[in-house]
Amino acid sequence: MNYSYSNFINKGRFTLTDFNCASFDRRLGIGDYYKIIWAKDKDLMLAIDGYHLNIKKNHLLFCTPLNRLNIEPYTQGAVSYIFNRDFYCIRDHDSEVSCNGYLFFGSSIPPIIELTENEQKSFNLLFMFFEEEFENKDLIQGEMLMVLLKRLLIMSARLARKTLPIPDLANSKLDLIREFNLLVEMHFREKHKVIDYADLLHKSPKTLSNVFLKYYNKSPLQVINERIILEAKRLLMYSDKKIQQITYELGYEEMGHFSKFFKKHTGYSPKKYKEIERGF
Repeated sequence: MNYSYSNFINKGRFTLTDFNCASFDRRLGIGDYYKIIWAKDKDLMLAIDGYHLNIKKNHLLFCTPLNRLNIEPYTQGAVSYIFNRDFYCIRDHDSEVSCNGYLFFGSSIPPIIELTENEQKSFNLLFMFFEEEFENKDLIQGEMLMVLLKRLLIMSARLARKTLPIPDLANSKLDLIREFNLLVEMHFREKHKVIDYADLLHKSPKTLSNVFLKYYNKSPLQVINERIILEAKRLLMYSDKKIQQITYELGYEEMGHFSKFFKKHTGYSPKKYKEIERGF
């Protein structure tokens, strides 16, 4: 199965695919995409940003264009909804689906949600609507697919809220968490302390930490550090930049300081990590 819609005017692209016949890269194509991976029929093994994950059956994984995925070709039982910003920009349409910074944000461990039996029925029905719409080759196909994608995102965001320590979290608290995640995505290269983001949010660091401690599964500092480490790994694995260049790019003045931070969170120095991942 491999359905694809492309708008040649605005370069929007949306794909609904499994991996029974080709590699992930071949199915995905070239470009930056949001990815919703659904272990629809069986458990799924994949790698994301160097981490190996076992996604249980009827679990969904949400990845940003930043996350690097590796799924073995001819993998069965998985479905993926893939779209780029030109098809549907999460940031520009956040008021419609309220998932930016919540389902999608820079993290080495993207959000995963589990579907109950009733929720599986709803997602299966929506999947059938997607398949049906891909058979309609007309001028409004793109609009219809976008409507279905919005529904998928809204349904997913509602379920993701149930994973919070307090599912009926007040919107003000949820918005604070989402805004923090978005600000980290924008400023992690130059702002490394919780107080930096507390100032941007007009909150005290203590207030921010208390909200995360009570309502979230990570501390604010953990979110910041994970985002820095994710970018460091990506640059070490996929770019030809020297470690000193990466040090400055991530906002560190001294390579020794950056190396100490990286080793604390990964167990390896940047040089050793690069050698291992690239097979040197």
